[in-house]
Amino acid sequence: MKNNLLNKIKLAVVGLGYVGLPIAVEFGKKRKVVGYDYNNKRISQLKNFVDITNEVSKKELKAIKKKVYFTSNPSEISSCNFFIITVPTPVKKNNVPDFSFLILASEMIGQLLKKGDIVVYESTVYPGATEEICLPILEEKSKLKLNKDFFLGYSPERINPGDKKHKLANVIKIVSASNKKSLKIINDLYLEVVKAGVFKASSIKVAEASKVIENTQRDLNIALVNELSQIFNKLNIDTEEVLKGASTKWNFIKFTPGLVGGHCIGVDPYFLTFKSKKAGYNPKIILAGRNLNDNMPNFVSTKLIDFLKERKKIFKQSKILIMGLTFKENCPDIRNSKVFNLISILSKQFKMIDCYDPWVGDIKKNIEFKKINFLKKNYYDVVILCVKHDQFINLGIKKIRTLCKKDGIIYDLKYLFPKNFTDLRI
Repeated sequence: MKNNLLNKIKLAVVGLGYVGLPIAVEFGKKRKVVGYDYNNKRISQLKNFVDITNEVSKKELKAIKKKVYFTSNPSEISSCNFFIITVPTPVKKNNVPDFSFLILASEMIGQLLKKGDIVVYESTVYPGATEEICLPILEEKSKLKLNKDFFLGYSPERINPGDKKHKLANVIKIVSASNKKSLKIINDLYLEVVKAGVFKASSIKVAEASKVIENTQRDLNIALVNELSQIFNKLNIDTEEVLKGASTKWNFIKFTPGLVGGHCIGVDPYFLTFKSKKAGYNPKIILAGRNLNDNMPNFVSTKLIDFLKERKKIFKQSKILIMGLTFKENCPDIRNSKVFNLISILSKQFKMIDCYDPWVGDIKKNIEFKKINFLKKNYYDVVILCVKHDQFINLGIKKIRTLCKKDGIIYDLKYLFPKNFTDLRI
């Protein structure tokens, strides 16, 4: 019975970014999949075995070319009966959830929905959003009724950009559904590709909440060490050394200070706090952590300016090199990278800022800086190490030092090198 039901599934993955593409490719190793994305350029790249996110290799794309069909035409997923939606859910400038992509995807799928179909959302949302926002759209556009004509599920994504160890197949998958029948089908389908196993949540809301607190917890842990670094800065104590000492105890959780960005950690807490306020509870700890992390670029900038003043440098004339633009190491993802916030702040104080990141191609940002592709020797007054790329570690502190003028300084935000080799750290 189980195999018969799975054999009848015609799978479509809607949204082929950091989350959707790995899902489509992994399922493509087992069955035929239609991968949909509205971006024609993205589809063209994938058909030519190019993934600009670097999550999937050219070799992997070639290996599944007969199983996964990529398209930007909605009509080409109309014959599918199982839809996995993996579109972005960012926040707006006022940190309110932006569900515009999710709504558009729901409207499109609603128009294609047929009796017996299953729709599973993987996009991060606040608890209740799938049933409160997506479900009414599906029912309105399709004229079908939940659990009578079609079924709904939620299985939060756990893709970690740039992480080659914790991939879809070896990370436990949370699944949930609108009823027991559809939960079994969703569970069995994901088990085809997730070797680590599946956790069945009792409701869609539980699954949504489980996802949103994962990154909220991490955000708060980083906020704590960021605050500690500011305290220790006042006390003239080296933060890294303190953390190393504390880490010798078995139950000390290891986190390091830094700029907190990305599409998850810097965003997910706002989903939960938004819904919490709607429910009548004003979150305190979560928002305090978010506020502290959002203000780290100001702390980093102030520390640099104070340091230059102590050295009696005319800092406004200083030439700055920013090394690393992505929100984390060894990936090309610049979404919500706080490095750009730092650059924006520094650009008001310094006339010349160069940026170098071997992981990032041409970018368009409304900030005054110049992205360079080649490093200049004996040129900079300040080199700021913002991201812990392997390329920077392999380059070595001696070569990085050659980028500085004779009295230039190296500001290490990520503890890439021992403190006696750099001039300034957080």
